[in-house]
Amino acid sequence: MRAIAKNLVSFLKKEDGPTAVEYAVMLALIIVVCIAAVTTLGSNANSTFSFVGSAIKPTAS
Repeated sequence: MRAIAKNLVSFLKKEDGPTAVEYAVMLALIIVVCIAAVTTLGSNANSTFSFVGSAIKPTAS
């Protein structure tokens, strides 16, 4: 039982765990920003293509 307590204390003192958590949080934030950017650019591109498509629509002969 004493060995388990020692291992737990040494695990909590190590700084590898918090560093990994910080990297995971940073990665999650980067992913959220990328998804937001792609969504915004996609909707802007869609409206631009729709506008151009309606502007060059051929007339019926």
